[in-house]
Amino acid sequence: MTIANGSLLKVEALGRQIQNRWIWRNISFELQPGERLALIGSSGAGKSLLLRSLAGLDPAQTGKICFRDQPLSDWLMPHYRAQVTYVQQRPALFEGTVEDNLRSVYQFAVHHPKTFDRDRIAQYLALLNRPTQFLDRPSLSLSGGEAQIVGFLRALQLNPQVFLLDEPTAALDREAVEQFEALVRCWHTEDPQRAYIWTSHNPDQVQRISDRQFALSPDESTVKPEA
Repeated sequence: MTIANGSLLKVEALGRQIQNRWIWRNISFELQPGERLALIGSSGAGKSLLLRSLAGLDPAQTGKICFRDQPLSDWLMPHYRAQVTYVQQRPALFEGTVEDNLRSVYQFAVHHPKTFDRDRIAQYLALLNRPTQFLDRPSLSLSGGEAQIVGFLRALQLNPQVFLLDEPTAALDREAVEQFEALVRCWHTEDPQRAYIWTSHNPDQVQRISDRQFALSPDESTVKPEA
């Protein structure tokens, strides 16, 4: 896919209010093609809420979001979310096997004519040091970390342009974190236009996975660029 020059995502004066209290406001920034942006801030600063707003899942009260120079309101949400994909910290899995959960997304018209590629998933699993037999695991038997992996693979196989990653390694051990980061790097480097926003409370991880950081402060209600 060819992207015109300019930002992938552009956020202008975004604000979110809950029960007459501003969670954050006056947020303005751009995500450039190829960029790796870390969103940082204390617990309760509204990082997840901001990612959900960027995904079109939780509308903000003020401001504007544009993707590829088009306002969010001009996009059909299924098409937008197929390109700007939110991966939540605790993904929702349904009863069945891991493979059933991965295949489930292809029933939606927006993903036609894409089809499930088991060999490709096996390559991803190899990077995560997991055997192909992982696909046969019942989803209800998975640990929190394994569920995070399935949620990411389910989105990864669809080749989004932008990932919104909400603490995606919070439930993983150190070795699994390294493997997960390697898989994200693989996806990112396959296409120079791809970009992501990643939230993390781990300063070391932030340095590894980002080119630039933004600090979200609930007290001052702004997003501040970090040096």
